[in-house]
Amino acid sequence: MDINRLLNGFLGSDAGASVANTASQAGSAAKGALSGLPGGLAGGAAAGGIAALLLGTKKGRKYGGAALKYGGMAALGGLAYKAYSNYKTNQSQAPSSTAPQNRPDPSTVPPAPAPVESGFDPAQITDARGQDMRLSLVQAMISAAKADGHIDAAENKVIMDQIDQMGLAADEKSFLFDQLRAPSDPIAIANLASDEPQAAELYLASLLTIDTDTPEEERYMERLGDALRLPVALRSELVAHASSVKT
Repeated sequence: MDINRLLNGFLGSDAGASVANTASQAGSAAKGALSGLPGGLAGGAAAGGIAALLLGTKKGRKYGGAALKYGGMAALGGLAYKAYSNYKTNQSQAPSSTAPQNRPDPSTVPPAPAPVESGFDPAQITDARGQDMRLSLVQAMISAAKADGHIDAAENKVIMDQIDQMGLAADEKSFLFDQLRAPSDPIAIANLASDEPQAAELYLASLLTIDTDTPEEERYMERLGDALRLPVALRSELVAHASSVKT
């Protein structure tokens, strides 16, 4: 499996021009089939890869824009590292306080990738099952995207058809198909984390994919945070950092 190619197709990264172009062509070819979907999903594949197609126009624009602007998984790890470091600093300064300090400014420069030795670089770590952490983050995003149940069977099939038309290898397509077929399960996602830094990354990836503007999404994130055993102060820090890059 070429994980970089899979990620480029999923995120619509500029780094994966050939896959992104294939996604764009697939989206154009299927415009008629997609036109009846909520929010006009037809442009999603071109704008933000399968992630934007999965989330629809409203959420896809937020997440897809952030993913492209901040460099995908490497920057996600950097953002999680920044939030976690801030949390640790605040805890050492005020152990009794759960109110995060020094919240990020949305106008600040994009976060740099996490240091390799930090345990936050997704390309350098594996999850609790020995799987590349970048794949675990994709799983978290897809699970969160389906949390409000807005994707029905017909819409799911259209998304799978788009994946099938992309320039991905069979095992890469199979991975994405399996995640789309799987139920939205915060407990299963939490079980992927082998430590607190990984838990923070999974939670942040989910936050970047979800708006929590429905009761279902709120419950999903609450259950995920509980299952990951994340302290309230750390969750708040991750929420603040996720909000700073959602545009």
